[in-house]
Amino acid sequence: MLQALRRLFWRASLADHAYLFLFDDPPPGEVVSLDCETTGLDPATDEILAIAAVPVAGGRILTSRRFEAIVKPEAAPTAESIKVHRLRARDLEAGRPMREVLPELLRFIGPRPLLGYYIDFDVRMIDRYAKELLQVHLPNPRIEVSALYYDRKYGKAPPGTTIDLRFASMLADLGIPALEQHIALNDAVMAAMAWLQLSDMTARGQRLKRERRRDATAAPLGA
Repeated sequence: MLQALRRLFWRASLADHAYLFLFDDPPPGEVVSLDCETTGLDPATDEILAIAAVPVAGGRILTSRRFEAIVKPEAAPTAESIKVHRLRARDLEAGRPMREVLPELLRFIGPRPLLGYYIDFDVRMIDRYAKELLQVHLPNPRIEVSALYYDRKYGKAPPGTTIDLRFASMLADLGIPALEQHIALNDAVMAAMAWLQLSDMTARGQRLKRERRRDATAAPLGA
C-alpha cells in the first residue's frame, strides 16, 4: 500500500512527462536484470563506470537484446576500484556521461521490475542521476536475488545457523556456472540465472540443503 502511494506521488511529481511510461503496467512475465560497476560503495559520492541490463522473458535470458554502456565519470577511478573492476581511466575515455546514458537506459528498462544481487545499491546509484532528470526516484519494482536465496535456504533455519549470502557462494550452491565477476554484463546474467532457478524452486516448494553447523556467525555479505 505504501509503495503504491509513493508511485502515485512520484507520477504526479514527474518533471518530464515523456517518461510517464515508467509508471505503466509491465509486460507480464518480464523483468530486467541490472548491474552497475562503480568507483566505490557510497551512492552519495561514488560514480557509475559501467551498466548492463538484460531482459528476462518467458523463462529465457535474452542476452541478444541486452543494454550495455561504459560511463565516463567526472573523476578518474581510484587504484582501489581498478583492482575490483579493472576499468582504467583510458578504458573509460570512450564512455559517455551518465546524463547521456540514462535516457537510453530508462527507455530500455521501461516499467519492468529490476532484478539483481543487492539491487537496491544499483538503483540508488542510478537514482542520483534519475532525480536530476525526473525529479523522482525510479519507480520500478525490485527483485532481490539474495532475499530469494535466503528464503529457499535459511528461511526456516534455527538460531545460530551459518548464513552465507556471498554471490559466489550462492552461485556455487545453485550449480550456476561462474562467469568472471565484477563485469556488469556477467553479473547481470548470473543474477538472472539465479533468479530463474530460485523462482522454479519456489514454484515447486523445493528448498536448498544447508549445513548442520550451528556454532558460526553469519558470513560477511557482498560479492
